[in-house]
Amino acid sequence: MRARGTFSWVVSGGSTPQPLYRLLATRYRSSFPWGGTEVFFADERCVPPGDARSNFGAVQESLFGEVAIARRQVHRLRGELRPASEAARRYARVLGPPDPDGSVPRFDVVLLGLGPDGHTASLFPGSPALRERRRAVVAVPRAGQPPFVPRLTLTLPALASSREVCFLVAGAEKADAVAGTFGSGTLGSDRFPASRVRSAGPVRWFLDRAAASETNLARA
Repeated sequence: MRARGTFSWVVSGGSTPQPLYRLLATRYRSSFPWGGTEVFFADERCVPPGDARSNFGAVQESLFGEVAIARRQVHRLRGELRPASEAARRYARVLGPPDPDGSVPRFDVVLLGLGPDGHTASLFPGSPALRERRRAVVAVPRAGQPPFVPRLTLTLPALASSREVCFLVAGAEKADAVAGTFGSGTLGSDRFPASRVRSAGPVRWFLDRAAASETNLARA
């Protein structure tokens, strides 16, 4: 951030990262460089921002409404727009074109979660979105996990245009998905989309004991 003047961060919804957001909003309210932070979203449900299912709404309540970050610095996916493909096109314009030679990532850090089925963002097992190579954002007509509403999601190439990816995973219900993602022969498999996520730098995993219980990571 010191060299570039800004910090670009992709956040995710769901229940797992909410304690992290609340920690940032309390302990790091004044010490985090909110004024130089640009926030983007990994995915969104196709609902209005005030809907209880909205990823933006959840992060707004736990984080954005509690820290000194300007509204113009929070770039939400507009899940209320119809058709969803138009919302995807608009967000792609917000992100801007990728660097031509791929040497300058779009994002500094991408924070992702993991579903019990191995999905991440709104990239579900077997979804056509996993085969997208050109677009940064796509609409997902059918979700593979509740809530069963259409989604918008960053694609694998967009996630890969990052300096670092961090997975935050908690709960015993995720243990099989963690084991599958790290299991022999599954790397890069459509069955476990999280295994296909890359970055220009490291891909880090932060697991609680329950989520790591089915893998050798639990003994590390």
